[in-house]
This record gives sequence, structure tokens and C-alpha cells, in this order.
Amino acid sequence: MPDRDASPEKNEERIAKYLARAGIASRREAEKLIEQGIVTVDGVTLTTPAFKVTADMDIRVDGTRVNKPGAPRLWRYHKPDGLMTTHKDPQGRRTVFDALEGRLPRVISVGRLDLTTEGLLLLTNSGALSRRLELPSTGWTRRYRVRAYGKVNQSQLDRLKDGITIDGIEYGPVRAHLDQYQGGNVWITLSINEGKNREVRNLMRHLDLAVNRLIRTAYGPFQLGKLPKDGIEEIPGKQMREQLGKKICQEIGL
Repeated sequence: MPDRDASPEKNEERIAKYLARAGIASRREAEKLIEQGIVTVDGVTLTTPAFKVTADMDIRVDGTRVNKPGAPRLWRYHKPDGLMTTHKDPQGRRTVFDALEGRLPRVISVGRLDLTTEGLLLLTNSGALSRRLELPSTGWTRRYRVRAYGKVNQSQLDRLKDGITIDGIEYGPVRAHLDQYQGGNVWITLSINEGKNREVRNLMRHLDLAVNRLIRTAYGPFQLGKLPKDGIEEIPGKQMREQLGKKICQEIGL
């Protein structure tokens, strides 16, 4: 059995944190992998996410050896409609990671886009970076282009700017601009800071609008730009450091 009492000089860290840094999963998801009994250290199956490991141990997930964590990296991906943002879908639907197989090292997503949402999805090899960028306290704006069937005016959209409660769920301030009408549809540019589950769709439904296309165009300082559908592009380290800021870079070891 691996030594639980290894000295601090050996750079020990909890297995859940190690797996997150290695890009296997977020800490919470890593804990679930351990609960499933598929994480081993030096041939012994782990039962607790508090177990401490070092990089020279033989750490495996479902039989596959985990590479030592490298420097945090970040990619922009233009997610097409029809892909799940999950490593494995119980219903067998195609995932983002199926589409990216062989094109990237092991990565996890920063947040999620649902099946029918397109646009910018950030991917990283660092669970610590993913977790940090998902936190509402980061204060980053998520911007969307929305096409929806129905009618609305700018005055109605402006009522969202102070936040709103829908079905008992509180949504923070929303900035929404009516861009144009196209047949029976309206195009809206919408900015939010929280990114709650199905937030944009729920907000539009509250205004009697039926969303039929949803595209995320920005996540904080990172833009979709002209990246083609299904295109992937790494964000250079220098740009990462400039956009993330000193505090986040120190937190993630960049």
C-alpha cells in the first residue's frame, strides 16, 4: 500500500487534486471516480479522495496510467449543435470529446453547453483552472447570440437588467439588446455573469420567446471570433497570463 505518511518534501497532494491538475476531471468528478472504484495507486484501489500521492506513484484511472500534470493549457473550441459536453453520455449520444478524439491531450471543459447550444467552449488540461473560471466570483461575462420565435421589445428586455426570479430561481442582472427581426424570429445579444443551468432559455421562455438557436460568442475575455465550427485553437501562454491576471495564474501554477 502506498505510504500515507510520506513527508511534505515529496510534494504530496490529495489524489482528487492531482487528478484535477492532470486534466482527468474536476475535483468533484474525481471523487466520483474514486467512489466507482476505478482509481488505483501502485496497484491498490483507492476508497478516499483524501489519499495523498506523489508524481512518482503509478496512478491509474480505469486501468489507464495518468500522466504527470503539465503546465496549465487552454483551448477555444467552436462547439457544433448536437454534441453533449460530457466525457460519457448514458444515452450514447456523441460528445464534444468524441469529436476531439486524437486532436487534443486529455482535457475537461470550463462549464458546459447543452446539446443544442453552439459556440465558444473553453477546454483545459487543468482541473484547477476549469474550477476557477467557472466560479461566479470570477465575474466573467458570458455573451450569447439568441434567435427565438416570438415578439419582444427593448423595454421588455431592459427589465432583465436588475435580475429576475423565475420559478423560484433567482437570476442575476442580464444585459440584452434587440438586434433585429427576421421573419417570425427575433435576434438578441444577451450577456450574463452566472451561467446557471439553461439560464438563457429560461429567461427567453419567461418573455414568451421560444429559442431555436443559441450561440455563445464570448466567455470572459475569450472570444469565438471567426473560429470555424468544430475548430480548435490553443490560447498562447502569454495571452493566458495577460487575460487571467496574476492572482489566477498563481492559484493554478501558471
